[in-house]
Amino acid sequence: MRTYEQYCPIARAAEIFAERWTPLIVRNIHAGCRTYCEILEGAPGLSHTLLTQRLRHLIDVGIIAMRPKATGRGVRYELTSAGHDLWPVLSALGSWGERWVELRDEHTNPRFLLWTWSTTYLARKNLPDRRVVVRFELFDRPAEERRIWMVVSPAAAEVCTKRPGFHDDLVVETTAMVLVQWHTRQIEWAEALRAKKIRVSGPRVLAMALPTWNLRSSSPWRGEARPSISRPASAISRTARGSARLSEAR
Repeated sequence: MRTYEQYCPIARAAEIFAERWTPLIVRNIHAGCRTYCEILEGAPGLSHTLLTQRLRHLIDVGIIAMRPKATGRGVRYELTSAGHDLWPVLSALGSWGERWVELRDEHTNPRFLLWTWSTTYLARKNLPDRRVVVRFELFDRPAEERRIWMVVSPAAAEVCTKRPGFHDDLVVETTAMVLVQWHTRQIEWAEALRAKKIRVSGPRVLAMALPTWNLRSSSPWRGEARPSISRPASAISRTARGSARLSEAR
């Protein structure tokens, strides 16, 4: 590996941390990804070859450790003490990016957003007591990427880029940009609904509850009575700024 050939600790740390994909791999493991496939799913665009190289390097420098699975074949990846100490660095980098880096269309990968929702920000206590299939229709994506499904169950959720084989309980029509702006709390769900930036078709009780299944959700209620679902819970409220209308995207 090339080095900066400097004693400076910033230079030495950057030799490890500033490699492409390395911060995202560390982020994914910190978020709970333990297997090779889980890490890969959380990094759309990362190739198998490059992930293998990065994992080997991070093991060599003591950032992650590889352990045999408790049962069955395969291995699990875990952060070492040095790896855990990188989290404040990642958090600070994220705060800086949120403040200073403009959100553009190329940053709005819906597959990653829904993966993050289903693996990290899923509010399991708020989920209904049955499987629910949510189809997202994203009008600012190419035709082959326009539909994506999230299959939600009381214990977990998964994202499908092909029809999962179940009936669609809810259909959400929006754009990837609006979905990202909502997830990052730049716009409230209720505000997007009123402005027709998001349209939800399906049973009202599920449609109203949908945003509360995300721990990062803004409040969808705006003072009206909440529908009764099996395990209701409050959501975070935050004032937001606007975005392009759904009608314009269509």
